[in-house]
Amino acid sequence: MHARIQTALTQLEATHNIRVLYACESGSRAWGFPSPDSDYDVRFIYCHAADWYLTLDDGPDTLSFPVDDELDLGGWELRKTLKLLRGSNAALLEWLQSPVVYREAAGFRAALQALLPACWNPRAGLHHYLGQLRRGVEEDLTGEQVRLKRLFYALRSALAARWIQRYPDQVPPMEFAQLRALLPPDLNDAVNALLARKATADEKTTVPQPAALVAYLQQEYDTAQIARATLPVPHQPNPTPALDSVFRAWL
Repeated sequence: MHARIQTALTQLEATHNIRVLYACESGSRAWGFPSPDSDYDVRFIYCHAADWYLTLDDGPDTLSFPVDDELDLGGWELRKTLKLLRGSNAALLEWLQSPVVYREAAGFRAALQALLPACWNPRAGLHHYLGQLRRGVEEDLTGEQVRLKRLFYALRSALAARWIQRYPDQVPPMEFAQLRALLPPDLNDAVNALLARKATADEKTTVPQPAALVAYLQQEYDTAQIARATLPVPHQPNPTPALDSVFRAWL
């Protein structure tokens, strides 16, 4: 599968006349709780030749493709990426922490990671994870049987939201193993059992609703909604000049 991903990235470069600067795993395989049939969620950052940017009108800034049974492939153009970094886009901040990197121009990830403290906005981050958690508590986890995949999506979002409330000046880690340090100890056994089940289950597997865990998710959702309005507003120097320098350097 890794060879197929490399081939796909190389073909993209040739077909679209782009340079892939960074490609990583962004889904459950990077988060740390894949199922045997989990697809590969490959996200990449790319740039065009300099002439592409010297036009009156902006060109398309996203490449996306139909998802097949194994591979979900999508990417953002460099200028769009840096604008999203300036806006503290939570998905991008996860990409830059991914433990599974398929391709990287030497030094590119480090150049962007150095700007994370200046771009991080805890309110924006909490808003992102609250949106994901809301789907869990209001839609996915309300029945007697719940999808195991959706349960872990909600749990990871709840822990990321908790991380932001406890450490508002730190970007929450991407990996579930680090986030679960904030899980109440009395839920550890239940989560361990569900992790073991997920490691052998398919993506559509359901389990009886774990009442204590769902109650915890609801409580975290309610708490985070209140906290969103009271989180400190960051007062960082404008990161745009530094982002401009990165943009020019990588063109």
